[in-house]
Amino acid sequence: MAGGGGGAAPAPKQDELHPHPVKDQLPNVSYCMTSPPPWPEAILLGFQHYLVMLGTTVIIPTALVPQMGGGNHEKAKVIQTILFVSGLNTLLQTSFGTRLPAVIGGSYTFVVPTISIILAGRYSNIVDPHEKFRRIMRGTQGALIVASTLQIILGFSGLWRIVTRILSPLSAAPLVALVGFGLYEFGFPGVAKCIEIGLPQIILLVVFSQYIPHATRLGRPLFERFAVIFSVAIVWLYAFFLTVGGAYRHSAPKTQLHCRTDRSGLVGAAPWISVPYPFQWGAPTFDAGEAFAMMAASFVALVESTGAFIAVSRYSSATPLPPSVLSRGIGWQGIGILLDGLFGTANGSSVSVENAGLLALTRIGSRRVVQISAGFMIFFSVLGKFGAIFASIPGPIAAALYCLLFAYVGAAGLSFLQFCNLNSFRTKFILGFSVFMGLSVPQYFNEYTTVAGYGPAHTGARWFNDIINVIFSSKAFVGGLVAYFLDNTLHRGDAAVRKDRGYHFWDKFRSFKTDTRSEEFYSLPFNLNKYFPSV
Repeated sequence: MAGGGGGAAPAPKQDELHPHPVKDQLPNVSYCMTSPPPWPEAILLGFQHYLVMLGTTVIIPTALVPQMGGGNHEKAKVIQTILFVSGLNTLLQTSFGTRLPAVIGGSYTFVVPTISIILAGRYSNIVDPHEKFRRIMRGTQGALIVASTLQIILGFSGLWRIVTRILSPLSAAPLVALVGFGLYEFGFPGVAKCIEIGLPQIILLVVFSQYIPHATRLGRPLFERFAVIFSVAIVWLYAFFLTVGGAYRHSAPKTQLHCRTDRSGLVGAAPWISVPYPFQWGAPTFDAGEAFAMMAASFVALVESTGAFIAVSRYSSATPLPPSVLSRGIGWQGIGILLDGLFGTANGSSVSVENAGLLALTRIGSRRVVQISAGFMIFFSVLGKFGAIFASIPGPIAAALYCLLFAYVGAAGLSFLQFCNLNSFRTKFILGFSVFMGLSVPQYFNEYTTVAGYGPAHTGARWFNDIINVIFSSKAFVGGLVAYFLDNTLHRGDAAVRKDRGYHFWDKFRSFKTDTRSEEFYSLPFNLNKYFPSV
């Protein structure tokens, strides 16, 4: 209760009422999407992006090729092919797709349908491992070629633009957050496979990127921007000394596989010079059921890439993606999956989540840097021996990088809550329920598969089982779908709800030409925008 005679209390200052106003562009980014750093620095940063994407590029073939019947030679060749196609896809995406600094690499989403193809009965009678590998590879090629049409049609027709036009900050937050946080099983569990290598990598990466830059002004940008190169070089050398010093001489084979630096088998198996080419494994073969299962994986990858594209736009200090640009990018990602099928990578492509996190770690979202990294991918895929040296980095080192990089992408999703009313019970319900279900449903599917050897969907139609298991094993897909549905159906007609969900903050970015910054960031080169009027 106010006292008398004391006069009116001074009005609070504006910055006290709103100490952290919303920002449609992320501040404090050293180089945004259209402002490249100097060439020497850009080349080193591009090489750093190449190093980061190697983890997934090596992990997927290492898991799949032995099951397909291939040895170290086939594994090295598949890794070369993935690198080569990833370089092409990254150049296409950064030049003609969204034009965001997004690396397009291998995706874990396609592993489940690929394993289903490997286990198909028609390959079980093939005795020769080399022939079995080629036959399975041709089967995956056919499935990927068919699956690519889904993203190509949804993207270039503009249908995905219609879907994403009603995406609000509230429904985008769980999607983007689970794109990063949902990959937690590839983080510390991978580090723990060789804790004496993985843990020092995490500590050094945090020290170089977070503590040293703020402890001294000397070399601040150097450590902040090249923390990955410094930490990986030190820990890799440390792991090499442990290997040659005999630290793992009497260890279990599994420990030696994860800890030693000479157990990948890639350097000896890789050719000196080899150029991947279409149909190098033979003519693709097609099976309707396998194609449907791969199409389900393609749709899940489409949703996950949508979240990753949104995170990349945030960390490159660009404005929110116009739906037409996002749809265009999905179309070009479909072209990328088509190239995967033509060249034979045994895996489909999506936006590399770890490289999206690297944009945040370095605070550099330059498009040119990522295009230079694509050049490194192509270069080292052709010079097989040199590329194999970097690809033989122990897995726990890559897993340690993921602990920080995936976390950054998850945090990008949480940052969209600044546009929402967090005091609204509607907001709390949608946010909490979608994140919880996004983690809980895939956990159920994974636990069921681990115990029973097959997923909860176990009918006589294997292709139907694969579709259900692929869709509901993706944390980002489940969480994003729940948030999207609830946000667009629950009390949507209420005028206050529109502000609570933050939809009005993105109004001016619904159209490509509503905000001049959108045209600056996302316009196609060579005046090609007139050829894509619908998307």
